Amino acid sequence: MAEEQAQERTEEPTPKRLREAREKGQVARSRELNTTLVLLTGAFALFFSGPFMLSRLEALVAGSFEIDRQAIFDTQGLPAVLMSALGDALLLITPLLAFLLAAAILGPMSLGGWAFSLDAVRPKLEKLDPIKGLGRIFSLKGLMELAKTLAKFVVVTVAAALLLWMSESELLQLGGQPISLALAHTAQILLWGFFVLTGVLVLIAAIDVPFQLWDHHRQLRMTRQEVKDELKETEGNPEMRAKVRQIQREMAQQRMMAEVPKADVVITNPTHFAVALKYDQRQGSAPRVVARGADLVAREIRSIALQANVPVFEAPPLARALYWNTRLGQEIPADLYLAVAQVLAYIYQLRAFRKGGAYPQPPTDLEVPPEMQRPPHAGPETEGEPT
Repeated sequence: MAEEQAQERTEEPTPKRLREAREKGQVARSRELNTTLVLLTGAFALFFSGPFMLSRLEALVAGSFEIDRQAIFDTQGLPAVLMSALGDALLLITPLLAFLLAAAILGPMSLGGWAFSLDAVRPKLEKLDPIKGLGRIFSLKGLMELAKTLAKFVVVTVAAALLLWMSESELLQLGGQPISLALAHTAQILLWGFFVLTGVLVLIAAIDVPFQLWDHHRQLRMTRQEVKDELKETEGNPEMRAKVRQIQREMAQQRMMAEVPKADVVITNPTHFAVALKYDQRQGSAPRVVARGADLVAREIRSIALQANVPVFEAPPLARALYWNTRLGQEIPADLYLAVAQVLAYIYQLRAFRKGGAYPQPPTDLEVPPEMQRPPHAGPETEGEPT
C-alpha cells in the first residue's frame, strides 16, 4: 500500500516535464473547439459573402446550360466548357476555403499553442497492443469522449428537429416561389440553421475545453520519485553537490588563510571570533576584512597570525561587531571606524616601539555600538551563538 501511495502522481509538473511534453507534441487539444471554430468561421463567411456567392452561382449554372449548338457537336468544346465552369466554381469558393483553412490552423493553436513534433506521428508498436487499446477506450478520457459524442448527437438532433418544426411553413412555401426567390430564401434558411446548430456546438466546446486542460495537466503530473530523479538529473546527486560545496568551502578557506600573513592586525574575542584586517590607503578609504571566522576557524587564524608575526589584539566587543557586520573582502562599517582606528594606531605605535620608540598603552575603552555586537535581527540575548 505504501508503495502504491509513493507512485501516486501528486506533484505538479516541472518546467522540464512541460518542455519535454511539448517537444513530443503532447499539448492540450480539443476537437470540439476546433470543429466549432471551423463551423463558426464558415457560417460567418457565408453570412457576409453568401449573397455574392449565390448570385455568381446562379450565373454560373445559367451559363453552363447556354451552350452553342456547334460546341455541343465539338469533341473539344464540351471539355473546355466543363473545365471553365470548374475553374469559375473553384475561384468562387476559394475565399471560403481560405477562411476555413485559417480556422483549422488557428483553432488548435488557440488552446495549446504551436507544437510540431515528428514523435507524435512516428509509428509505435505499443499502439497495436489490444490490452492497452481497451484501456484507452474504457479510460476516463475514453468515457468522456463517448459522453461528448452522445451529448453532441442528442443536442444537435433536438436542435435540428426544433429548427425544422419552426421553419415548416417557410419550407412548404418554397415550392410556390419563383426559382430565384426560392433559392435566396432556401439559402437564408440554411444559413440561419447553420448558425443555430453551430451555436449548439459552442456549449459542448465550452465544457470540453476545461476538461481537456485539466486532463492534460493531470497526465503530466509526476510522482515524488520522478521529481527526485529529475532533480538528480538536472542538478546532480545531493551527496555529490554537498561534496562539491565542501570542497569549495575548503578552497575558499585556504585562500582566506593565505591572506592572514598579509594582515595588519587580527582582532579576537579572544577564543570564539577572529577577524583579520588590512589597511591600504591606495585601495580604499577604510580597513578591509581579509579573514574572519568563529571557533575552529578563529583558532586557525590566530595560529597563522602568530606564526607570521601578525599582531593579535584582544577586544571582545569589537571582534563580535566585526564578525556579525562584515563580509570577507568588505570594508568595515562606518560605525566602527573610530574603534578600529584606535587599534591600528596602537599597532603602529607598537611597531615603532620595537624599533626603539616609547612603549604604547593599548586602548581600553573602544566605542562599539551594543546593537552591532549581536547577530543581525537578533534580540538582546541570542542563545546558541558564540559570545
